[in-house]
Amino acid sequence: MTAYMDYKDLANESIDDTRAGEIADGVHRVLDRVARAQMVSGREEGSVTLLAATKTRDVGEIMAAIDAGVHMIGENRPQEIAVKIDGLRYLCAQRGIVLGTSDVETVGNLELTDDPEALDHLPLHLIGQLQSNKINKVLPDADVIESVDSLDLACKIGRRAALRGADVGVLLEVNESGEPTKSGCDPDEAFELALQIAEIDGIELQGLMTVGAHVDDEAVVRRGFAHLRDLRDRVRASGAEGTADCVELSMGMSGDMEYAIAEGSTIVRVGTAIFGERAFK
Repeated sequence: MTAYMDYKDLANESIDDTRAGEIADGVHRVLDRVARAQMVSGREEGSVTLLAATKTRDVGEIMAAIDAGVHMIGENRPQEIAVKIDGLRYLCAQRGIVLGTSDVETVGNLELTDDPEALDHLPLHLIGQLQSNKINKVLPDADVIESVDSLDLACKIGRRAALRGADVGVLLEVNESGEPTKSGCDPDEAFELALQIAEIDGIELQGLMTVGAHVDDEAVVRRGFAHLRDLRDRVRASGAEGTADCVELSMGMSGDMEYAIAEGSTIVRVGTAIFGERAFK
């Protein structure tokens, strides 16, 4: 268990109106930024999905973001998913939303609907690093694991997903900046690795992910995003088995989402600009 979980009740479902309003304002500001960036770069409206990065945020805070218009959430740690998932699923179900991979017709004692097609689906992504001994904790809940950076991890995920009888979406994480503090595979190895991962039973390669370079130089940041876009396009153009659905580019965060959108991002992962600075790391 991470240290901050001793100090914050992440299963808490109640926040006051002031905090809920702050989060709603954050969501609306970010959605406005996304819309402007799409327009400026000539992107189609709705081509970029806002993922709320919910590390250290409790159930009540996350639901405030969902109520304000967030349609995808991303957790960093399996431990946090385990603590939050029941409360989130129940509160989402009250709103006619199925969270993550759940396909159950009831959550707790709450009847959802006789028509599953009438429900909205809110994807749950794992965006933080995944240790192989935590795979089984993630698969029942997460639609997509964005942080796959090695063939070994992909194979382990695929085997366990296949045993469950349901494929799991993955994104290949690429360390475009080359910064040693960041995760992800080497960009020079990413193309061949993507093709290998795409062939694994139990896995659906849905795209690529990166974290932008931590520098003030726009050209450097955008160069990394552009390379990831070109890499995604090469993977799809290869026509190799399992690459047809490699369409997503998860890149761009609170400080660089406009650059990422200009370079083709389809998912921006935003935490601070929605929720404010984290009290815990």
